[in-house]
Amino acid sequence: MVAAPADIPHIALIDGNNFYVSCERVFNPYLRERPVVVLSNNDGCAVARSNEVKALGVKMGEPWFRLRTLAQQHGIIALSSNYGLYGDMSQRMMALLHQFTPHQEIYSIDECFLDLGPGCPNATALGHAIQSRIARSVGLPVGVGIAATKTLAKLANHVAKKHPAYAGVCNFNALDQMELNTLLASIDVGTVWGVGTRSANRLRALNIATARDLQQSNGPFLRKHFSIVMERIVLELNGHPCLAIEEVTPPRQRIQAARSFGAPVHTQEGLEAAILTFVRLASGRLRQQGSRAGALHLFLRTNRFREQDPQYAAGVTLPLPDLTDDELLLARAAMRGLTALYRPGYAYHKAGVILLALEENHQGCGDLFADPVVKRRSAALMTTLDTLRHRFGPKAIRLAGEEQATDWQGRSGNRSPRYTTHWDELPVARA
Repeated sequence: MVAAPADIPHIALIDGNNFYVSCERVFNPYLRERPVVVLSNNDGCAVARSNEVKALGVKMGEPWFRLRTLAQQHGIIALSSNYGLYGDMSQRMMALLHQFTPHQEIYSIDECFLDLGPGCPNATALGHAIQSRIARSVGLPVGVGIAATKTLAKLANHVAKKHPAYAGVCNFNALDQMELNTLLASIDVGTVWGVGTRSANRLRALNIATARDLQQSNGPFLRKHFSIVMERIVLELNGHPCLAIEEVTPPRQRIQAARSFGAPVHTQEGLEAAILTFVRLASGRLRQQGSRAGALHLFLRTNRFREQDPQYAAGVTLPLPDLTDDELLLARAAMRGLTALYRPGYAYHKAGVILLALEENHQGCGDLFADPVVKRRSAALMTTLDTLRHRFGPKAIRLAGEEQATDWQGRSGNRSPRYTTHWDELPVARA
């Protein structure tokens, strides 16, 4: 270990280990040290795997039906996804991390950047303290990577998880240059944050196969042949910060609500029930981030894996007359799209709604000739809907037609209780 210069930034990336599986294990000790997978909507694919399952060679996204034989051989326990539980556990973890520094960027449900400040002479010890606090308070195992930039912190976190010698905390700023170079030379270039599969293949064709190779590359050359993003990655790998901690999450540029159905849907009424639900969910997220949509995209598709069935996939983008967050107006647009897309005789497997051309409420000119009274009434109605749903639950008030059919709703036969968010599912201790 070496002492870091007094002015060097210390960026920490905290990442939950096998997050969904770990959340399940907090409340069910029987699952510890057993092979566990958490499945996607409709119990379709593996979206989280315990280390025991990873050791069996199971890949992320592997369809469950292909794993049944392996599961019987090795006793793999499959659980339906429980996103209510995972989201609540994430919020608890992020609130604890915020106590270590106000400079926090929540990157995903299980990842968070913290700016520990320049110098930070006890950064490694602080990383272990963070790890211990999360384990003690919410029961979740985390890995901590610390470095001068966000890209290096990502790689440090990767090392912390892959190398037991670091005990879950790796501080690149505390390593001597030879040790750091050796670690970077052992990491495939495709692991570097921001390098996608295609870019990784192109880099390998240029004999840039590892993170160390990329670090030593010519940034302007890569900018010419890739993009400015690749040049910034090279700068970040060399300790020059190009990505600031985003303490305020930028608004999403598109909002999607979509789902594979629990059972095939054959009727237009059945599709209508699903799509209206998606409109309700998407418009709620739209208002939550303070935006309005200028267009709505609707898509339908059959199950391409059922080759014996007739196949159909189609989508339509509907421009809206004015920027809006009004759930009723969005629902009418979606129903027009459904009428245009629906074809009888197909077993529909998935549908979705995507809100596009988003603008923040204080931006955009809107329709000059729109009736201001109608706009005020719409805003008041949406505020009332959101208030009631927040108080009584998201399904307290629904769009007419949502309950026409329920066959489309996903399968979740192996879902664990929502221990932390539903009174009737609280864990019970018995003598």
